[in-house]
Amino acid sequence: MTGVLITGWRSTTVVHVGPDYPADPGILGRSVELSRLEELLGAVDSTGSQVLVLTGEPGAGKSALVDWTAEQGRARGLRILRVRGSEGETGLGLAGVHQLLHPLLPGDTLPAPQQEVLDRAFGLTATPDDAALDQLSLCVGVLALIGDAAARRPLLLLVDDAQWLDLGSVDVLGFLARRLEGKPVVLLIAAREEAVPARFDRDFPQVSVGPLSRAAAGLLLDAQSEPPRSRARTQILQQAAGNPLALIELSRALAKGRTGTGQDGGATLPLTARLENLFAADLPGLPEFTREALLLVAAAGTGHLADLLRAAPSLDVVQALEPAERVGLVRIEDSQVLLRHPLVRSAINHAASFAERRRAHLALASALAVEPDRRAWHLAAAATGQDAEVADALAESAERARARGGYAAAASALERAAELTPTPELRARRLLTAAQAAMFAGHPQWVGELSGRVGDLTEDARLRAEASLLGGWSLGVTLRHEKALALLFGVAEATATSAPDLASGTLGTAATSVYNSGSAFHRAELRRIGALIDETGNPAAHAWTRAAVDPHRQRARLLGLLEGALAAMSPESLGDLTALGGATWILDETEQAVHLLGRTMDLIRRAGSAGTNATVTQALALALFESGAWTAAQDAADEAFWMATEAGADNVTLGSCILQATLRALRGDHATARTQAMEAVRGVDLRRSLSLQVRHRHALGMAAFVAGDHADAYEQLRAVFTRDFHPAPVHYHASLYYLGDLTAAAVRAGQTDDARTVVEAVEHSLESDRSPRLAAVLHRATALLSDTEDAEDHFRAALADSATDCWPFEKALARLDFGEWLRRRRRSAEARPHLNAALECFQRLDARPWTDRTASELRAAGVPGAAARTESAADALTAQERQIAELAAQGLTNRDIAARLYLSPRTVGYHLHKIFPKLGISARAQLRDALSQDSPQ
Repeated sequence: MTGVLITGWRSTTVVHVGPDYPADPGILGRSVELSRLEELLGAVDSTGSQVLVLTGEPGAGKSALVDWTAEQGRARGLRILRVRGSEGETGLGLAGVHQLLHPLLPGDTLPAPQQEVLDRAFGLTATPDDAALDQLSLCVGVLALIGDAAARRPLLLLVDDAQWLDLGSVDVLGFLARRLEGKPVVLLIAAREEAVPARFDRDFPQVSVGPLSRAAAGLLLDAQSEPPRSRARTQILQQAAGNPLALIELSRALAKGRTGTGQDGGATLPLTARLENLFAADLPGLPEFTREALLLVAAAGTGHLADLLRAAPSLDVVQALEPAERVGLVRIEDSQVLLRHPLVRSAINHAASFAERRRAHLALASALAVEPDRRAWHLAAAATGQDAEVADALAESAERARARGGYAAAASALERAAELTPTPELRARRLLTAAQAAMFAGHPQWVGELSGRVGDLTEDARLRAEASLLGGWSLGVTLRHEKALALLFGVAEATATSAPDLASGTLGTAATSVYNSGSAFHRAELRRIGALIDETGNPAAHAWTRAAVDPHRQRARLLGLLEGALAAMSPESLGDLTALGGATWILDETEQAVHLLGRTMDLIRRAGSAGTNATVTQALALALFESGAWTAAQDAADEAFWMATEAGADNVTLGSCILQATLRALRGDHATARTQAMEAVRGVDLRRSLSLQVRHRHALGMAAFVAGDHADAYEQLRAVFTRDFHPAPVHYHASLYYLGDLTAAAVRAGQTDDARTVVEAVEHSLESDRSPRLAAVLHRATALLSDTEDAEDHFRAALADSATDCWPFEKALARLDFGEWLRRRRRSAEARPHLNAALECFQRLDARPWTDRTASELRAAGVPGAAARTESAADALTAQERQIAELAAQGLTNRDIAARLYLSPRTVGYHLHKIFPKLGISARAQLRDALSQDSPQ
């Protein structure tokens, strides 16, 4: 994760950027665009295309990219000439070219005829009696002026808002653009995507500035002076649809308190004047019947034409919408009315009175009598006060959504139902149920808000305790472990005898924060309170709690608890699946953890309105990483990151970036890995989250190891254990698995004696009943540090158990170490099978540093053909691009891919637009062959 100074948005806030967002001092989330602009600047010596056209919707950030290019050009010593089109000057002949060339005029060094042409075009000497200025002479004069200036200093020509240039200027620039070859000049044109000037719409390279990814959009929100949180944050992300200007303007409107209540129970976000001018400037001039039809479209949400026709039988909806379609506000196709941008809906609603909006919702409710869920929402939007009947209808809708796995939709419906509920006690229950649904949907900030309102509405002790449980979960996910545990331990102890089921569930929630904090005190408290509770009624929570507090003690008993909980588990219970997914992972039952956590994600995604859960996705990413499914782990970590930035789950935001950094290091990109790892934790005190602290040290240690800085690698990895006389793990669980990497670094850094004290201390502290994985890690570490022939016994012990095949990278490291040990003792024939097996694994994982090292060892062992894997074009794809490309290669449409990945079809198209040139293809049908050239993952 890398820091970015967002100067392009007139802000000086440093934000932390996550996976696939490289460090840049000016622009956020535009790595592809910046790369193309760098290429343009490099073409000033005529080594590439000297013209580039930037296109994008209003507010996409084209001007920020133009500004960035100017800064970079100035730093390279280029002279900057720029013009910005003005809507008020489109009728003034040559106004744009005059603005561009003004610093070079009058061109005193040019030949007299060319000076005269330029003077007549741009000077004050022209008279009405002069003959009409010859267009070709003017173009040649401008070309000469540019060439003369470039001969003294290379030029960067910048044209922004080209859609508003006068036609004469467009003609001159088109002539100039075709004749730059051989001159130290580059030209950048920026225009709205639907209005690129005719001279530049097809003959020159184009870069489409598409919507920001969800992760980048979330980080841009974080960079605002008052970052939006919870549901308002989600709404801004949805309405802005990745448009940077919309993200900023809507955040400012929210910060100023300009909100109301929307039909989904959340805050409405009125457009600022700036956004109205961009997205709805044509709205006031439309006929009244067109605005009436548009209001129905905005209120309906779905845009089904049949719904609109039923809601307005006296209005010819299709005919009424024709003026709006002509100006580009809507498009009708396939029986759908599609708005140009989500903000057009906001503009339409903002322009209507409440009475008008209410009539539209009531008309739609009447038309949707056979669709109770949509009807309930329209009735709620039309409500003028508390209404028990509408509240009941919404609560029933929430129950149907929850049964389908639609937890986010259920939470929204219950929150709105609570607002409409007259009885305080029932309102409290509905808020509590809404908070529970929001928790399963993975929105901690929202959970905190909902649960925090329950206590003011009821004196019921159980309801208040359940609200505190949810509040504690919310605090824990946002890294406030101490506050979370103070709340959760209090609830668990208070209800230990009166409500053991609630107490057990509360301890299960607390166990997550206990694990993440790593505090010995909190572990002791968890044991103490757990002893007060009869936990037989919740076997899944009991198994998770016991595994989380002492994963390396009484393993047989823990596995027994796990087996019993799995037998009693409800296959459709998110709570059971999540708890047991965590328990299997922490007990090194990694294959089962991948299976359970994958089922959990399937259940969450089963409904289109299901929402997302960053914590589960992050847990799945870790399990996939350990099981050797690195590409899938990278995809899951990237997905977890954008979910977490949207939901405010800081624990996952940091954790996913650290995992991404670790993967980068193991695949050879040590510089980026180090930058990501350092920036991920900037401003965060990891002493209160020891699991993240240890994983962060491991990422830095592996980056240093790959870079060849073994001394630093050892220092980083040594920091996962204390410096006591008898070293202890900083984190009671996570630290132990890095012993092998620590000893490998120690051998190369000359720190074997110090490392030996760590390994011996760990060996003495552990019980003999260890997981096969941990036993193999300890055998490898001992073998690496051994000065005697005992090393061979330990190497063979590390490799003997077939159960360790579940952790292929760790096993391949042991094979490589053993192969090296054997070869150095002139036992090359014995070394080759181990080295070959290691090479196959490293190649499959794309662990390039170890691939190269193993190939070198094989050559030294007498295998001349051993070679490292060569890169393919597909290696240039980001994790998300790879995922989209693979789905497209399977024949899925953009809409299908968007539904599966929680993206918009437009965003999918934007990514495919970037994927094709990276793979060197021009058609969708070529994707399968292009991807098949890559080595299998």
